[in-house]
Amino acid sequence: MAAPSCKAPGQWVRGSKQRLGSLFSLVSKPFCSVAAASGTVSAQRLAEKLRAQKQEQKTKKQPVPTSPVQRRVQELVRFTQQLQRVHPNVLAKALSRGIVHQDKDLVVINKPYGLPVHGGPGVQLCITDVLPILAKMLHGHKAEPLHLCHRLDKETTGVMVLAWEKEVARQVQELFRTRQVAKKYWAITVRVPVPPAGVVDIPIIEKEVQGQQQHYKMALSPGYRMEDGKIVRARSNRNAHMAVTQYRVLSSTLSSALVELQPITGIKHQLRVHLSFGLDCPILGDHKYSNWTQLAPQKLSLGTLKKLGLHQTKARHIPLHLHAHQLILPALGSRKEELDLVCKPPRYFVCSLRRLDLEMPSQDQNGDDKAGPVRAQ
Repeated sequence: MAAPSCKAPGQWVRGSKQRLGSLFSLVSKPFCSVAAASGTVSAQRLAEKLRAQKQEQKTKKQPVPTSPVQRRVQELVRFTQQLQRVHPNVLAKALSRGIVHQDKDLVVINKPYGLPVHGGPGVQLCITDVLPILAKMLHGHKAEPLHLCHRLDKETTGVMVLAWEKEVARQVQELFRTRQVAKKYWAITVRVPVPPAGVVDIPIIEKEVQGQQQHYKMALSPGYRMEDGKIVRARSNRNAHMAVTQYRVLSSTLSSALVELQPITGIKHQLRVHLSFGLDCPILGDHKYSNWTQLAPQKLSLGTLKKLGLHQTKARHIPLHLHAHQLILPALGSRKEELDLVCKPPRYFVCSLRRLDLEMPSQDQNGDDKAGPVRAQ
């Protein structure tokens, strides 16, 4: 049996005692109105209270650390984690502000640090999650989602190409697969590569690392080894992948360098492995490949730590300094000319260049990189 409504309570007794029903109706209607009004008022008060608390949290200033090291850590956290736990709409808006190029076929963004391209276990937010939102921000609410053309590692920043149509995305992916896309990365390294320019041509394989924490890493699988002081050919591993990286030093000091990297192949973690294990110059902030047997923060010299304004105990906060600086796409579809896409490095990268006394390259009219002083930002 349905519960009687308080809108017409007089019907309960109206058949026998109409006056009593009318009186009950007159008494009950104000009572229901008062209850509804009180519920509305309490809901309004709760909403106002929540808004006030939210506003207070926004305006409440974080205490400024007195230690210079703590201030430096807070700065690094602010530069690298500001977009990792935001609403998808906020991330899409940030990506739209960082668009490098846009035409009828492609949208090129500057990928932020710390955001994975695809979802997975433990991933709260990724680039693919916001592609439908970004498309609607650019082309209206009826726009179809954008499509990924390639991927970058979670810790890598820089040029990322998206396509409006799935077929265009497939064509660009084919250009990457057949190595028709010229790619240039910038990396800040611990120590200086010797020689200052060259090619690393050493196959890479994934191996299980035995230690306190059992894990997997990409490792070198060279085709030669030393035996009794002589170089002899080693048996090739069928699971190893050919990996070739061209590099040159753009700027250097005694303890660090800014290196330009051109991966000829596209093996997982290729640049990090070739720099760390091939040239003995790991990328600054590469806590995975700076040590083979351990999963621990990168160990830095006292001089480097002093320049960075950190102690070794805080080195874990240093982000990976690897930036996808430039992509050159060949002619595609109706576009008859190649497309040169360049992304500026993130603020933490520029800040580290300045602190380590490394010079930022600037392009001259011929397109050659020339080192110049880093300006404060």
